[in-house]
Amino acid sequence: MRRYDIVATLQDYRDVTWSERANSSGTAGTYLKARVGKGTRARYLKLSRYDGVRIDGTECINEIIASRLMDVLGIEHLTYRLIHARVVVDGVEHETWLNSSRNFRAAGEQKMGLGHYFELYRNPGEEPLAFCVRQGWGERIAQMMLVDYLIANRDRHASNIEVLIDRTGAARLAPLFDNGLSLLAPYGENWERIVAFEPLQQVATTNFVGSRSLEENLRAQAPVDVARPLAKDDRETLFAGLDQAVPTVLLDKMWDIIWNRWCWYASL
Repeated sequence: MRRYDIVATLQDYRDVTWSERANSSGTAGTYLKARVGKGTRARYLKLSRYDGVRIDGTECINEIIASRLMDVLGIEHLTYRLIHARVVVDGVEHETWLNSSRNFRAAGEQKMGLGHYFELYRNPGEEPLAFCVRQGWGERIAQMMLVDYLIANRDRHASNIEVLIDRTGAARLAPLFDNGLSLLAPYGENWERIVAFEPLQQVATTNFVGSRSLEENLRAQAPVDVARPLAKDDRETLFAGLDQAVPTVLLDKMWDIIWNRWCWYASL
């Protein structure tokens, strides 16, 4: 199956300056970001985990899997492209895979992290989930909780959900983005931990909306409105072409996680 969200031919990104460093809570390492171009033609780039010596994470692979999963389920999300590239970080050249995405804001819109927007407009004593429901975002939040459960997302903090505000002050939730710290990303190349990971096991998460339990968040929202159920045949759609970037055994384990979690959700 040919996919247009993968550029497998090695590209030269050695002139890109990776000046935006974001330390993520809950995992070691640094996530490097960059922007090339301006205005509506700007592209946003990010790398998988960089430990100061190597780029050794699978976060960029996970973004593509999550993006394809949301295509299947009909959930609004930021579209990523996976690019095989040469990059230079701290003066050292690396051959790796990076993510590229475009600006999801419409003309005239400003963005704000949900945490900040919540603090500005919440009612006294109001919790984030109730606030989102009051804003008319309940269905979108439920879809987010479904995706986060299916991919075992560890990182849905208050800035990983954004609000887009137009010139009139009207606000909408941004498409889902930043889904990389999920699946088996925290384990790097620790194959013993990867093999031992049980698809339904609970993971340590950071959730701004709801609780720290992905299972309980989803149980409270089920059933979630999606375009269609996930099917076994969707494995090919989710993983087409990714065996060029990571071992097939890792893709098999990722599918086990997603499929078993979908079956658990369907049983609700």
